[in-house]
Amino acid sequence: MSELKAKLSAYLAEVRGGGTVVVYDRKTPIARLVPFQEEPDDLVIIEASALPAQLNRIKGVRPKRPVDVDRLLSELRKDR
Repeated sequence: MSELKAKLSAYLAEVRGGGTVVVYDRKTPIARLVPFQEEPDDLVIIEASALPAQLNRIKGVRPKRPVDVDRLLSELRKDR
């Protein structure tokens, strides 16, 4: 890592040229510097199907009994 700090510009030039640089902490690989690739945005904007004034006509779905949101979130996050 100390070599990376000292020669960062040279390593970034290598990556800019299409190369890959693996960063080690002693003998353990900890990071990989790769050229940046622009990825297509996965955000899709859908046109409104109704005017905002018509939204009050939409009926919501209500649960049959109260929902403990904290409990549900903690259950979902157990696997993380």
